[in-house]
Amino acid sequence: MSLDIARSIAFSGLSSTSVQISVTSSNISNADTTGYTKKTANQSSSVTNGVGTGVTVTGITSTVDKLLLKSLVSADSDLGSADTTNTYLTSLEKLYGSTSSTDSSSTGTSLANSIASLESALSSLASTPSSASLQSNVVSALDDVTSQLRETSSGIQKLRSNADQDISSSIDDVNTDLQNIADLNAEIKQTAATGQSTADLEDQRNTALQDVASKMNVSYYTASNGDLQIYTTTGQALVDSSAHKISYTAAANVSSSTTYTAGSSSSGFSAITVNGVDITSQITGGDIGALITLRDKTLPAAQSQLDQFATQLASAVNTVSNSASSVPAPTSLTGTTSVTSSTALSATGTVRIAVTDQSGNLVSYGDIDLSSYSNVGDLVTKINTISGLSASVDANGHLSITATGSGNGIAINEMTSSVGSSSEGFSDYFGLNDLVTGTSASDIAVNSSILSGTNELQLATLDSSSSLTVGSSVLTSGSATVVNAFYSALTASRTFSSTGGLAATTGSFADYASTIVADVASKASQASTNYTAKETAQSTYASSLSSQSGVNLDEESANLSTLQNQYSAASALISAINSMYSALITAVQSS
Repeated sequence: MSLDIARSIAFSGLSSTSVQISVTSSNISNADTTGYTKKTANQSSSVTNGVGTGVTVTGITSTVDKLLLKSLVSADSDLGSADTTNTYLTSLEKLYGSTSSTDSSSTGTSLANSIASLESALSSLASTPSSASLQSNVVSALDDVTSQLRETSSGIQKLRSNADQDISSSIDDVNTDLQNIADLNAEIKQTAATGQSTADLEDQRNTALQDVASKMNVSYYTASNGDLQIYTTTGQALVDSSAHKISYTAAANVSSSTTYTAGSSSSGFSAITVNGVDITSQITGGDIGALITLRDKTLPAAQSQLDQFATQLASAVNTVSNSASSVPAPTSLTGTTSVTSSTALSATGTVRIAVTDQSGNLVSYGDIDLSSYSNVGDLVTKINTISGLSASVDANGHLSITATGSGNGIAINEMTSSVGSSSEGFSDYFGLNDLVTGTSASDIAVNSSILSGTNELQLATLDSSSSLTVGSSVLTSGSATVVNAFYSALTASRTFSSTGGLAATTGSFADYASTIVADVASKASQASTNYTAKETAQSTYASSLSSQSGVNLDEESANLSTLQNQYSAASALISAINSMYSALITAVQSS
């Protein structure tokens, strides 16, 4: 072997080892870099005319198990969904307050505890129904219940609004990743064309892919030209020859009536689109998929449970309050049911409407046979024939009855009246003496005139004797009968229909409140368990991929030591060859 060939071999070994040292050093320094995979400098022997002439570095590559990567991408999507669901359901559970069942006390802050406090206040009032302070306690306890319903409802809608805003934010992140992947596709092809390593660029692309998957479920593959192409589960392109931007506009305001309806231009929530195609229903995984489910299903289900509780509570309480009156009686009563003068009146039985003074003594009254009147206008005309009363359908479409005499008030005894398809009493049907107003959990409230103290709590009953005498007492304040009726309305067993994922059930309001709270707690617990499971699965796949293609510092350190020895040996070989050249030159010169 000539010295020239020997020197060439030594220099190629030195160069090759230098490259390997550089790659190994890079591996060590990037050991903690997210998405980085172990790089290897591949080399092969150089042979000229059948004679070995050294070694050549053919490229720098990394080996990533495609099946492991696909499993990890899927696990990223599952974990993104589980994490978001767990976070939101934990927040939802907090909205419902804490519970306590220590001995027989109710010291928690949940809706069930608030109902228990109301029951306790009514029980205390029943023993002394004329006590102003105990009456105030009942009104305050009822206000606590309605306030809690409103606040919880508002909290649910706030979570829905947050979810909608988070969808928009996550889509912005996905669009950034998609564009990054498209740019990396182009850069990888350009770099490969120059014969340089694309391994680091591929790592960056895989990291962006995993980030996309954590936000939404996708399918992907690497095309023959090296491009990473990404699609929705039904084949809508997100990245092919270029990135396709996902479009979404978050709702400005969110209420219980705000919904997403596919294909509807008036939908409260807009569609998530790519190139004008609605892909909302295709996103079922990742952070965005979970947010859509929370916004459109999970949280509305919780709202529907609260709404059923609120509407049944209002109905139960108002049925009692409309059968009673306060003392002194209010100067006017305005209903909550929307009517017009031409509204048909399907009614039977008799209702008694009386005018009383401040002490509950009779001023005038009238018994009305409801079967004689075919519409609300005819009924209003009849009421106006009772001395001291003025009735009308007001500008808001509600029946209004006013006592015309100074200081006088109006009291109603529903007697045998039966109005409408539900056969409600006269006052209850029109909502003339409601203790609770509102139609859902979002707006339920104690009647403002009672809450402010303008009118007293309805605890008296208008005398139902066959005939009444002007000047006689027809209203007596503080009736234990009415208090007991309120208590029974709360504690009696009633049917709650299936809604929000809860099956139909029978029980008291406290029972149903406990069921609602338990349902949310159960869902939150399941979400936490699922998150733990998905986190473990994702961590397992990530560890497996890291073991297969990640950096092992011990191995790299040992390899670096070996390479340093190889470099020293190559250097020593070059030094020896140089010495041989010098000896040869000296020998030639002296010959």
